[in-house]
Amino acid sequence: MTGAGTGASGSAATALRELHDAVLFDLDGTLFRGGAALPGAAEALRELSGGGRGIGYLTNNGSRNAGQVAEHLRALGFAADENEVVTSGQAAARALAERLEPGTPVLVVGTKALADQVTSAGLGLAARAEDARAVVQGHSRDTAWADLAEACLAIRAGAFWVACNLDATLPEERGELPGNGAMVAALRVATGVEPLVAGKPEPPLFAEAVRRTGAGRPLMVGDRLGTDIAGAKAAGLPSLLVLTGVTDAATLLAAPPEQRPDYIGADLSALASDAASLRAGQRVPWQAMRDGAGLVLSAGTTGHGDPVDALRTLCAAHWAAGGDTASVRAADTASAEALAALGLPTGA
Repeated sequence: MTGAGTGASGSAATALRELHDAVLFDLDGTLFRGGAALPGAAEALRELSGGGRGIGYLTNNGSRNAGQVAEHLRALGFAADENEVVTSGQAAARALAERLEPGTPVLVVGTKALADQVTSAGLGLAARAEDARAVVQGHSRDTAWADLAEACLAIRAGAFWVACNLDATLPEERGELPGNGAMVAALRVATGVEPLVAGKPEPPLFAEAVRRTGAGRPLMVGDRLGTDIAGAKAAGLPSLLVLTGVTDAATLLAAPPEQRPDYIGADLSALASDAASLRAGQRVPWQAMRDGAGLVLSAGTTGHGDPVDALRTLCAAHWAAGGDTASVRAADTASAEALAALGLPTGA
């Protein structure tokens, strides 16, 4: 829809969601955190559905099938359908099916859900390395040395190897635990072979999501620069970074070009905001000036403003100068308050 007023460039304001026929979402840190939906997230999704846009729920977790992921989302208040979920296991199975003849035996290192995705793609299952023409590897709590040993033999014998993701750790209540990437690393060392990676930040998961939604103008939304944003860029998709997950202001300022989002939002309410105003650029009342290797933020003479607009202003100035780690200094009280709200030190 076209909103009232004008955007950052002075043109008529257009909500970001109106520019896209499908929106693809990361899950943890974007839609929910821990065991609860993020404030306003379910409402933002309902507004998207009401506008007739396609929705894709993307997950690097290849240990669960789409139905299990959709059930979890519904329990958190999202009206998720199984057909809207895209897993790295699905992307891995498609990558195998595109390269192998139907019925080709695949050795699965992972859960039954991953094995089911392989057979749903028209491929067979192998129990032993000697029978396998390919190996697919996803996270499973039950993966043991014997599973890795069988996969090692198959890969060293020339089997095509696909990894669902390279996530080094898996967050749990007790802390960070070994993820699929840690198990993949063991096989990389043992075989000297690099797998094809299906999950973020590689393109296969994004390509599968675009195919399933039938989108011509998709948008990727996520909270992680190295997976969600970098993956969207690699796949040629525009992206919105939300500041509800792991990426903070300092990390965003230091982002290399391949990890810089097209749009920056505090949360999913940004989907209903003017698209032009969400881009990195100078935003009233903020001004960012270079000061040696650092930046000075000023609120000018008009007083207080949105801290996220201050971040957009800082990003534009810093990225134009090449980026990397930034030090930021506040020129006035309003700027100091904005930097504090963003978690950035005020400098000296």
